[in-house]
Amino acid sequence: MVAALEQWPASGVPEKPGAWLMATATHRATDLVRRRKTLERKYEELGRDVERQDRGTDLDPGIDEEFGDELLGLIFMACHPVLAKDARIALTLRVLGGLTTEEIARGFLVPVPSIAQRIVRAKRTLTEAHIRFEIPSGPERVARLASVLEVIYLIFNEGHAATAGEDWVRPALCDEALRLGRILAELVPTEPEVHGLVALMEIHASRLSARVGPSGEPVLLLDQDRARWDGLLIRRGLAALERAESLGGALGPYALQAAIAACHARATTAAETDWPRIVALYDALAQLAPSPVIELNRAVAVGMAFGPAAGLDLVDALVPEPSLKAYHLLPAVRGDLLRKLGRSEEARAEFERAASLTENVRERKLLERRAAECGAERIAG
Repeated sequence: MVAALEQWPASGVPEKPGAWLMATATHRATDLVRRRKTLERKYEELGRDVERQDRGTDLDPGIDEEFGDELLGLIFMACHPVLAKDARIALTLRVLGGLTTEEIARGFLVPVPSIAQRIVRAKRTLTEAHIRFEIPSGPERVARLASVLEVIYLIFNEGHAATAGEDWVRPALCDEALRLGRILAELVPTEPEVHGLVALMEIHASRLSARVGPSGEPVLLLDQDRARWDGLLIRRGLAALERAESLGGALGPYALQAAIAACHARATTAAETDWPRIVALYDALAQLAPSPVIELNRAVAVGMAFGPAAGLDLVDALVPEPSLKAYHLLPAVRGDLLRKLGRSEEARAEFERAASLTENVRERKLLERRAAECGAERIAG
């Protein structure tokens, strides 16, 4: 009912309000049950090791005292340096973040079997090394901070754009990641990247209700009703970005992404977006943390700032990239740029390929609709 009161005045009453209410209640209840089950599983998987090594010790008081939140404390514990960075993040997301192996694989852009093997090997490594799950302090806590930030970031991403299922967004996951980020910012107030990540999540979370239409369909950024963006979250995000910048030094990857999100947040209409600045920020991000996904996002910005032909050249250079072979957003972006260039038949094929690659039902329907539109444009032309 609260969701309806928030959304219906702006989006209108859906055709089947009863079904809408039931679906929304079901999704939120599912997220709540899932979180409770995840917490139980955390203790089952982590608690066994602790009990074997230190009978009678209760983790909760120490975690609460050190971190103020048991989940955040457990994430720090699980991000043990004996594991390679990718392994500790994958294991933590699976055991503590509650994400499935498929969802984690999407975040890493690797095949599902690779992630499954990574998690199994990580568990084996911890067992063979007789690792005690203790709350890290001092330099050891700082050393684990980057992994903890990435765990929180990937949890938020899965909530912001769900890998599979009927829902395009999963607000409960975003809320949980935001909660952890805010607590972490209080614990380590002098770490710029913590504030950068919080800023990024706050600004992206401000758009969640506008990203979904009355029937749950996706609404793309340039088509969103910006009056529905949450002004409070935007202000919180901009304040967190300002804190990150005020701490001095060059901006890190999360702060740079937050600065990009801030460009969208400050634009009252899509036409007012400062795309050249976004391109410059992506240039800096690509130098600091190069990845195919960042290059793809940069290509989108270049296409908006300097024309679709310029963006398409960059996207075409990414087509041979192995890690993007099954990444549905590569053909989706390519289809959008081709469509803007009037190459409707090629765009249709790209949208159809993108639809075949995504496992999210809502996103697949969106891509299929865009493919159909391209087909109609070709016939009309």
